Amino acid sequence: MSIGEVTADPAMRKKRGPRSALLGLVLGFVGGFLVANFRLVIPLGKVRPSNDSFCPGAPSRHHQRVTLDYRAKLEPMDIVKLPKEDNVSNSATNLLFVGVMTARKYLDTRAKAVFETWGSELPGKIAFFSSETSTAPDNCPDLPLVALPNVDDSYPPQKKSFLMLQYMWQHFGDKFEWFLRADDDVYVRSDRLEKLLRSVDSRLPRYIGQAGRGNSEEFGLLSLEYDENFCMGGPGVVLSRETLKRVVPHIRYCLKNLYTTHEDVELGRCVQKYAGIPCTWSYEMQSILYHNSSGDQAFTGNLKRKEVHRAITLHPVKSPPYMYRLHNYMRGLRIQELQHLKVQLHRDIQSMMAELHVDREKIQEYSLSKNVPLFPEKPGSDQYLGDNKVLGVPAGLRAFRPKKTSEVIPWDFLSKSEYSLTDANPRRRIHSDVKEGLEDITREVMASINACSRQRGRVVEERSILYGYRRVDAYGADTVLDILLVYRKYRGRKVTLPVRRHVYVHQHFTGLEIREVVDGVEAESKTHRDREANSIQSVLRNSFLSMNYNAKESLDPIESKVIHFILPLSGRLATFRRFISVYEDVCLVGKGERTELTIILFPHRVEGSFNESTSLVNNLKYKYPSAVIAVVPSYKNFSRAVALEIGVSRHKDDDLLFFVDVDIVFTSSALRRIRLNTIMNRQVYFPIVFSQFDPKIVYADGKLRENDLITNSNGYWREYGFGIASLYKKDFRLVGGFDLSIQGWGKEDVDLFEKAVRSNLTTFRAVDPHLVHVFHDVECDPSLSGPQLTMCEGSRADTYAGLNQLADTIYSHPEYLRYAKALRTRTSTPAA
Repeated sequence: MSIGEVTADPAMRKKRGPRSALLGLVLGFVGGFLVANFRLVIPLGKVRPSNDSFCPGAPSRHHQRVTLDYRAKLEPMDIVKLPKEDNVSNSATNLLFVGVMTARKYLDTRAKAVFETWGSELPGKIAFFSSETSTAPDNCPDLPLVALPNVDDSYPPQKKSFLMLQYMWQHFGDKFEWFLRADDDVYVRSDRLEKLLRSVDSRLPRYIGQAGRGNSEEFGLLSLEYDENFCMGGPGVVLSRETLKRVVPHIRYCLKNLYTTHEDVELGRCVQKYAGIPCTWSYEMQSILYHNSSGDQAFTGNLKRKEVHRAITLHPVKSPPYMYRLHNYMRGLRIQELQHLKVQLHRDIQSMMAELHVDREKIQEYSLSKNVPLFPEKPGSDQYLGDNKVLGVPAGLRAFRPKKTSEVIPWDFLSKSEYSLTDANPRRRIHSDVKEGLEDITREVMASINACSRQRGRVVEERSILYGYRRVDAYGADTVLDILLVYRKYRGRKVTLPVRRHVYVHQHFTGLEIREVVDGVEAESKTHRDREANSIQSVLRNSFLSMNYNAKESLDPIESKVIHFILPLSGRLATFRRFISVYEDVCLVGKGERTELTIILFPHRVEGSFNESTSLVNNLKYKYPSAVIAVVPSYKNFSRAVALEIGVSRHKDDDLLFFVDVDIVFTSSALRRIRLNTIMNRQVYFPIVFSQFDPKIVYADGKLRENDLITNSNGYWREYGFGIASLYKKDFRLVGGFDLSIQGWGKEDVDLFEKAVRSNLTTFRAVDPHLVHVFHDVECDPSLSGPQLTMCEGSRADTYAGLNQLADTIYSHPEYLRYAKALRTRTSTPAA
């Protein structure tokens, strides 16, 4: 029998049959499992790689080496991904070519940051020029890198600069209108630069930059004539195609005849000699191409400055994280511009509909022609254009018209302080958000006033805000300001005059923007989820082949988080009964919540309720056998810090901890906020709870309300209370935990909050109307330390009532005021 022949022996067929069936069954189950879990395998390619790799599609190191070898043989057009058929006439995408001078040691930091920020938004292409031994970094293999032959990274980089310009002209000279020579520490606002370049004729020789003649120490030593200058390299230098055409043939000569060590000076000399033009002398270039002399600290502070807002390029940005920060800020400004444009378009729509006599209520249903609706998408859609009845209201201080006296919105008066009729404290300091808003208004107003200053030969400078008025209504914020200005005329007869002007500003609301994030990462869109639900993976996931391996995937990523309550307790039996009742209703009844409760129980020095509290918990555990509830007894003197530390030590590092007090009443909404706002390794959550006032003062019957409405008259937001907190155990250890030396009431929460603020984690605070601190009498032990006793007495005073109720009480009982005056007189006399 030959080797390839198939046997027909019946015995052999009988022997191999069961094995084949068993093998087929096993392979079938394995194949079904792999198909059912196909979604688990596919997304691995979407996971962002480590090493801070943000470049799309960063491959493994083996593939990177192959890619680098391949990239070394790429043509210049392929390096920058430019189609060969593109040419200079296609100005939509071929307006500008940017050459960035960098060094090998900065490729994975500065160059990468430039490529991933403004370098990806250019109306053209960008390339990075480095030494001949340079290769694309592992964390950004797609970086368009040109390793210049016979060039090193030595300083000054005259050779690198000149050969970069030569390379740009030889390979891209017929493809682009403009060429930008940039450093790897400059930020470019590409939209502003595009607007500038499209306003200038690129067919003429142009050499655009911030003109310089050297500093005071170098003046006269740069071999420049009295009418010669150069464009400073740091903020960037823009050359037209014609300029590059005239200069490049003489690059070798310019390199052999260097007079100084300054690369930008020598470039300017070469341009002057062979293109016949100097750098732009315009004074305006100092603000358009802005150089900050602060060095490494430049653009690391507040970015809301007029220098930042009006600049096209910003130099230097030495640290890559600040490059990303600056880029995000500029994108925010762009979003504001687009939102303003959106409001203007809505106003135009409403004004045109008024001219066409279209009812305002019917604008949303209006059609421009047959089957062409003005608003194609309905409310709730991602493409919905917005409510025209709100966004289309004309600008003005009378956008909101009250229909009755109670709807009238009073104005707040602004001077050195802020005066408000709606606040319990009518005179207060101007809050930081209001100050920031006023700065934004004055900056934008001055930019508008000086928009045509160059043509008019004058400039107006802001000195100070003398006074103003401010209010917020249903449509936006209205502001009236009296501003002291200085008028300077510098053309013709020079004049400097102080002037006062009134400014009327209406800032319109632009609609609500919502996005869902899970642990700091934006959730997948509904469209993607729906598409995935209809896929074969979703069908198989629910079939018998899945064998429940994907059960965890069906859980909501937020609701699946288990909240571990940690409750310190000493006495307070009646209050504890209420807490247990709330916990049962919210966390155990019905479907319940994914929670666990740990009670650190201390004996009370007066109230003998230790055993009763334990029995109360045991009864609850008997009623709900699956509930995870533990009582940890401690027979030491009560200390909240020690109690919480005992509770923390019983949990794992990745457990979500919730520090709670027995006086707190909560709902499932509060638990969802805890899950949303607490992010491991990133964010801790200190909610601002609502604390009730003393019912004996607030209510006529003096009875306690556990679920009363939240108003200014029955309670206050405990802004300076930090005892209620949620964080992961890992983060709790990271910030330093509690100071266990603190005994008795208070201060341990303030200490933990300050540690969290000083840490690298984000400390998030927000009011939560579903966390209510029910009133109870505050007892301050005289044996407490000085700071603790002061804090305790302050907390007790805050719980009496609001300022309005206390004022009414004093005015209705003159004897209180007389007693206070007499007491003050006695305590202020020397004898006393």
